[in-house]
Amino acid sequence: MSVAETRAVPALDEPAGRRPALGEVVPTDPWRWVRLGLFAAYGVAYLLWFNAKGLVIDRVSVLISIGILLVIANVGRPLYRWGQLIIDFALYSAMWFAYEESRGAADRLGFPLQVESVRNIDRFLFLGTDPNVWLQDHFFETGSVRWYDVVGSIVYYTHFVLPPAVIAILWATNRREWLRFIKRFATTLFIACAGFVLLPTAPPWMAAGGDDRIRLNALPPLYRSTGRGWSHLGLDGFVRLWISGRDWANEVAAMPSLHAGYALFVVAFFLPWIGNRWIKAALLSFPVVMTVVLVYFAEHYVADALAGFAIVGFSFLLWNRIERWQRHRRLAVTERELEVART
Repeated sequence: MSVAETRAVPALDEPAGRRPALGEVVPTDPWRWVRLGLFAAYGVAYLLWFNAKGLVIDRVSVLISIGILLVIANVGRPLYRWGQLIIDFALYSAMWFAYEESRGAADRLGFPLQVESVRNIDRFLFLGTDPNVWLQDHFFETGSVRWYDVVGSIVYYTHFVLPPAVIAILWATNRREWLRFIKRFATTLFIACAGFVLLPTAPPWMAAGGDDRIRLNALPPLYRSTGRGWSHLGLDGFVRLWISGRDWANEVAAMPSLHAGYALFVVAFFLPWIGNRWIKAALLSFPVVMTVVLVYFAEHYVADALAGFAIVGFSFLLWNRIERWQRHRRLAVTERELEVART
């Protein structure tokens, strides 16, 4: 019998009815404080990096930072957990590298660039008004940064932090829920990548003028200013890093909007765990705020956001039904085995 098992057995001379302490039943984890210390060091290092260069947003750096976080979470764990980590992280990395490759596929296949079609959907939804133009005409001030510009910049960049952080935390705490999350996440990403390849779409800022490579005039001039709130906070280095990082981005991967889609995705995944309706309502406001921010900063049309919401809804509906079928199938197998055992 092991030491842990010995501690779980009460001594013969203990008073009757005495319940063993938790530490006597559940073996203590000597690596717990080591992991907590490493997590604290990781948090300090991330804050120092953020102060110097801003949020980690490019895919490679995000993969490295998530990998480090998962290694810390695995310190002192059994060997089989390290095997799971290697396999799961390889699949996670492959998912994102496939997403990156969709950009090259879009260029090679050469489907026509959508410019006026998506703009016209927004005009239909808003009775002839362009929401991007209306928001900037009423709220954007070239000479000053308002409080909503700062809030908008912060909300916009949660896209680069929130989903990877949730994925890492779920893996470290509850792998079953991590699997549920990642199946829906990968399905949403796959459908979005198909959209980027088959329906390359000029975002509003491009449709309003474009850049040195593409010249368009489907909308009046618009400001693409997602970083102005960070500049106002004194994080100009972060803004410069983000602008230089745009060179690798697929600028016509606008339909559907993953910014809007993943804002809804994270909320929708955790919503069944929350009982308070006011908290639910507050959480559901997050994808709405994200949509307003995307339209205000001329990054997306409302139609892009609605398409993002639709593929998230489809991925949840698909996997909810698959998992329900799997539960019913396991229950049927168990009932048959019990019936056989009775006879």
